Amino acid sequence: MTTHLLEGLNSAQREAVETIDGPLLIVAGPGSGKTRVITHRIAYLLREVRVSPYRILAVTFTNKAAREMQSRLDRLVGQRSKDLTVGTFHAFCALTLRKYGQHVGLDPGFSIFDDEDQQDLLKIAMEDAEVDPKKFNRRAVHSAISRAKSLLMDSKAMALRKSNYFEEIAARIYARYEELLTSNNAVDFDDLLLKTVHLLRNVAEVRERYQDRYVHMMIDEFQDTNICQYELAKIIVAKHRNICVVGDPDQSIYSWRNADIRNILSFKHDFPNARVVNLEENYRSTSNILEAAKGVIAANRQRLNNNIRTSKPGGSKIAIHEAFNEEDEAKFVLQQIDGLVRKNGVKLGDFAVMYRVNAQSRALEEACLRYGIKYRLVGGVRFYQRREVKDIIAYLRLINNPHDQVSILRVINVPTRGLGQKSLEQLEYWARTRNLSLYGAMEHIYLERTTGAAPTHPLQPRMAQSVVSFVALIEELRKESQQRDLVSLLDLLLERIAYKTYLEKDLEDAEERWDNIIELRNAAQDFKGLPPPTGLTSLLEHLALVSDVDNYEDAADSITLITLHQAKGLEFPVVFITGLEEGLLPHMRSMDSPEEIEEERRLFYVGITRAMERLFFTRAFRRGLAGGAGGPSIPSRFLQEVPQHLFTTPARLEPVGRASAPPLRMHTPPQPDKEEKPALVLRAGDKVKHSIFGEGVVVGLKGQGGDQEATVVFKNDIGMKRLLLSYAPLEKLSA
Repeated sequence: MTTHLLEGLNSAQREAVETIDGPLLIVAGPGSGKTRVITHRIAYLLREVRVSPYRILAVTFTNKAAREMQSRLDRLVGQRSKDLTVGTFHAFCALTLRKYGQHVGLDPGFSIFDDEDQQDLLKIAMEDAEVDPKKFNRRAVHSAISRAKSLLMDSKAMALRKSNYFEEIAARIYARYEELLTSNNAVDFDDLLLKTVHLLRNVAEVRERYQDRYVHMMIDEFQDTNICQYELAKIIVAKHRNICVVGDPDQSIYSWRNADIRNILSFKHDFPNARVVNLEENYRSTSNILEAAKGVIAANRQRLNNNIRTSKPGGSKIAIHEAFNEEDEAKFVLQQIDGLVRKNGVKLGDFAVMYRVNAQSRALEEACLRYGIKYRLVGGVRFYQRREVKDIIAYLRLINNPHDQVSILRVINVPTRGLGQKSLEQLEYWARTRNLSLYGAMEHIYLERTTGAAPTHPLQPRMAQSVVSFVALIEELRKESQQRDLVSLLDLLLERIAYKTYLEKDLEDAEERWDNIIELRNAAQDFKGLPPPTGLTSLLEHLALVSDVDNYEDAADSITLITLHQAKGLEFPVVFITGLEEGLLPHMRSMDSPEEIEEERRLFYVGITRAMERLFFTRAFRRGLAGGAGGPSIPSRFLQEVPQHLFTTPARLEPVGRASAPPLRMHTPPQPDKEEKPALVLRAGDKVKHSIFGEGVVVGLKGQGGDQEATVVFKNDIGMKRLLLSYAPLEKLSA
């Protein structure tokens, strides 16, 4: 049996599988088979060491990775895999808090607020804290609060450690945000981790239960952990100290999510007796691709030595193309894809086009549509973020947790119940003055109306009746949720609120939206077999923790458009990395920090190492992100770090003029180009309209002909913009 488990493993992989006692750091380069090592190591513990599956915990960062791990373990150890604890950090913490959350003030039916919910709650918190949203960006505040939580700081600790006025304001908002989460019986994603750490630190009985239970803990993608996650792991393994972490500091690209590269770099300091195993053989990429990756990443200082190598000799050299603008860049990419499909028999599903920021996808999407090339965009509007799906999920969350104020405000008038904004504001204020949740105030009105008591609330009778009807609906559905399976409960909800009729009456694309509701019902089928109300809780937890890449599946008939961040963990035979310009990759926000430049370099490294057989780099001479156009771009510094002999032609690293590319030959004939518009002639004082920025006034002009640049002051707080007339979508308005 041991022979079967170790069969096909190289010597380093075998060492990692057979090292079972004490701390172990596995430095796993890209494409080195780390998932195989993790799953075989778990199987080895079960079969050879006779560890009970109940006593093994394995955590990773995406549901997709967790599913892949679970699937492989099912094949390796059969039914015993069902007793393992395998999942994401957040899923593990959610399960823990469902069981023991009462110790940290959580009711078992707590809601998990997604990003949109958090933004809604922060808006309320900022209003309550009397903070002007025009002076303090809500997302910046959210980022500051999230970072504080990742560092195990509550609002009081944040206030004490403030270093500037912004942090002082953010701490004030954080305090109110905490209160609102508590009154909503809700947590955000960071709370799942933070409250679990508080639980294990402060409740000895629960801590000892977990420390006794989990004899072995494994963490995948360890370089992506934050301080809070690492602290959680250290608490759990404190008794047995059998912790195995797998990661690669060269692929640490999530500091903006508060990942801390110091965790993996300091692991040996925290566990001095830790054994280190380096997985250096890459099974994914050709040697040319790997040599390019090594040349780039060698410039970083924050690293662990890991000399990745491959047994795949040579391979195609790296193609580099310098286009005039993003449209030319997209045209070149599709031209190359078309040629490889026609001449080499490569499938469309083998191609990935990667970029630094989502806005770069526009030119690529438009080119795909124009030339009839099928594509899928990873990270567009997610299914579970669509309006109609969010509506029904909000109702389900209220059935599970009626004190979820964000969900109440979302659906109190879906379908319309005649409760106006003024009435809702009166109700919210009245609830706060009586220290009630919004639903608690609504229940109070319900009891007064149904018992005939004199009203103490501020609402008009008709508005009060709407509140009574809403509470009656939620209470009926809550009662039914204790008896019905999930699908039956969902059907009853849709019937009671007549949601299909509401869509048909109020929305033009009602049929498409109803199809999405049916798809949500199909998703609920997976939880139908669970007893009530467990099915409802499990569905809501699943929906709250799903991410963009979780639903990514290979498809043979479409190319993949994806950001470099989202591409981590995936691989493709052919990869295009676009936008290799200073200010884009590396991004302009990273320019002032050597540490951030190193992370941008790691991001480029991750993109390179997704490629199996062919790799293309592209950049544009001019790029008009956000509707404008700047001056000539500067090639990315990272291009100079790629050994030049790996390129098909030497890289021209100075700005270039218009690139000429042979015409595209597509399966669907290209549409004819639109007639060129006459050059726009402007003078200072002219009124203009921009498709994104709106109306404005020209206050200055510079240059001549096609390179003329206009300085325009726009209305509605947009302010001053400098736009190149040959590319900016400007229209002259009559005086």
